[in-house]
Amino acid sequence: MGKLHRLAISDEGFIFDPETGNSYTTNSTGIFILKLLKDGKSEEEILKAITEEYGVDEEEARRDLYDFLEQLRLYQLLK
Repeated sequence: MGKLHRLAISDEGFIFDPETGNSYTTNSTGIFILKLLKDGKSEEEILKAITEEYGVDEEEARRDLYDFLEQLRLYQLLK
């Protein structure tokens, strides 16, 4: 998760990669997940945090988390 640690993330959802100059946007859930990833939390820990924070069931949280992680991989921000 080395690339994630270099990202600058604003509270408004703006993400900047100073190494490549690329920028991205995300919603509040994406910010929440990114901050947990940067803190070194596992997927299961993030899943539990999402269900508690947003009051969604585990199946919905898992689907949303995996979709978001796939987007991070697509942008080569996560291996």
